[in-house]
Amino acid sequence: MNLEGKKVLVVGLGRTGEALAHFLLQRGSTVKISDKKNEEDLGEKVYFWKEKGVRVETGGHNLQSFLEADLIVPSPGVPLIAEIEAAREKGVKILSEIELAFQFLKGKIVGITGTNGKSTTATLTYKILKEGGLNVFLAGNIGTPLISFVDKSQATDIYVTEISSFQLEYIDKFKVPISVLLNISLDHLDWHPSFSSYYETKKKLILLQQKEDMAILNRDDPLVWTLSREGKPRIYGFSRKRKPRRGSFVKDSWIFLRDEREERLMSISEIPLPGEHNQENIMAAALVGHLLGVSPLGIRESIKSFKGLEHRLEKVSTVNGIDFVNDSKATNIDATLKAIQSFKQRIILILGGRNKGDDFRKLRKRVKERVKKVILLGEAKEKIKDALKGTVPMAVASSLKEAVSIGFSEASSGEIVLLAPACTSFDMFKDFEERGHIFKQEVLALEKNSRGEKA
Repeated sequence: MNLEGKKVLVVGLGRTGEALAHFLLQRGSTVKISDKKNEEDLGEKVYFWKEKGVRVETGGHNLQSFLEADLIVPSPGVPLIAEIEAAREKGVKILSEIELAFQFLKGKIVGITGTNGKSTTATLTYKILKEGGLNVFLAGNIGTPLISFVDKSQATDIYVTEISSFQLEYIDKFKVPISVLLNISLDHLDWHPSFSSYYETKKKLILLQQKEDMAILNRDDPLVWTLSREGKPRIYGFSRKRKPRRGSFVKDSWIFLRDEREERLMSISEIPLPGEHNQENIMAAALVGHLLGVSPLGIRESIKSFKGLEHRLEKVSTVNGIDFVNDSKATNIDATLKAIQSFKQRIILILGGRNKGDDFRKLRKRVKERVKKVILLGEAKEKIKDALKGTVPMAVASSLKEAVSIGFSEASSGEIVLLAPACTSFDMFKDFEERGHIFKQEVLALEKNSRGEKA
């Protein structure tokens, strides 16, 4: 692909947008960046790029900039805005950052996608391969943008890449030798026009593979497993309920690997992360390690020492016998259901934020079974309250500080206060990470106060 002299519009001046601008300038493109944020909100980086000859439009998108471009590269998370749609109708080429990287990158890409569990699975996969002695890098949403690796990439490199539906929307020839599809559930309907559109976008990762490639699919998810019959790659399944012909499965409280032969990998009791969904994430990561030649012993040891990720079922502290758990990354209903099912103790559940278009009534059964009280906050609080009416007692909090305080007062020793909001954080916070950090700060302040210390 020749980019020299091409007029390229980058949409969004975040981490990926800056990496794209650097890449494109090196290849002789005329680069323009469009961001809906105001110049003062974007800060000094606006001046940095202007000094390099990049035109930066802020405070909204100019339609003419989209229509006159030879190529548009949206940053991950940029929705299908009217300007992009108009440019596409005019015939302007639109590609995602991962597609652009793919056309120049040397080495293998392990592409990991799904509604939930991508970050955990990608990080564990990276750990298994790294400790297995391979030359591996963590890229995509969880790491460095894939485009940043192009210039130094080598044929022996492996890029474990977390891939979102936003990135898959604009791929063309992007093809990975190993794909992982963890699960599919309702999500991002604030971005995709329908669940069907979301599903079709996720499928692209598998359907663009060829017969020499390998796909690791969730055998227990009907929508995912359908692709075992639609695609061309060699299929490996992972399952807690069945024994796939090739793949990984659970039997008699052990995880097994099965390819040319069947062998035990590790006992379920050795897994350091809570929740059955994490068994699935671990099986998927283990299969990548197996396919790339890491020994079962090496895979097992890497899994056993894996501490998990921040904001994913992260135990913050125990105060007066009450556990506080931060699962701020649970931004959809399926993730919240998995969080609830990860614990045997009774739960005080903190829910709320900005709704992504899902139906909160799906929570009713599990809330009734496992939850002692629900604490609501954020834009969606009234909608959740209506959906859960008649299940368990509910309270409304105006802030996370108040939610933590109510949770502590309502919980008894041996119970859990769980932040698993089932919503995005954008009504009150910059992102799920900021929400999780504030939750942890409030819990630690509560812990100090309970010991009579100054917060």
